[in-house]
Amino acid sequence: MKKSIEEYVRSIPDFPEEGIIFRDVTSILENAEGLHLAIDLMQEKLKDVEFDVVVGPESRGFIFGVPIAYNLNKAFIPVRKKGKLPCETVEIEYDLEYGSAVIEMHKDSIKPGQKVVIIDDLMATGGTIEAIIKLVERLGGEVVKTVFLMELEGLNGRKKLEGYDVETVIAYPGK
Repeated sequence: MKKSIEEYVRSIPDFPEEGIIFRDVTSILENAEGLHLAIDLMQEKLKDVEFDVVVGPESRGFIFGVPIAYNLNKAFIPVRKKGKLPCETVEIEYDLEYGSAVIEMHKDSIKPGQKVVIIDDLMATGGTIEAIIKLVERLGGEVVKTVFLMELEGLNGRKKLEGYDVETVIAYPGK
């Protein structure tokens, strides 16, 4: 009998602090069947979606976004931490749980009017994806869907992404 995707996720109690259950994506990546299943299930969420490009943040958005883009014959646009892209970029600063971060994309990576799908491994607070949406829209793109492998519902990330089509493969209650 085939395993469900949930069975590939290693859950580590009390990490990084007491009361938190850490959902480890590496246990999926380290298993050929788990990785294949994760990509297939995420890609399935796009079966009726018309779009031009896949966007993903480093590093796990690359892991899942590139094979999906490849399978669907779409381009992949990387979103990176500040200072990692060689050409002219657009950037945005956003808040993290502790502090802030700056991410950027190449200025010419999204063409006006392009329909964009954002792929990432985990939706927690939604802050990173909210920032990516702002960058895509600043470049004239339209975010038509966001797909995550896992969602931590207790962190209310969907609130930051209201008005956007958000789908997850696995939803965990709590943090």
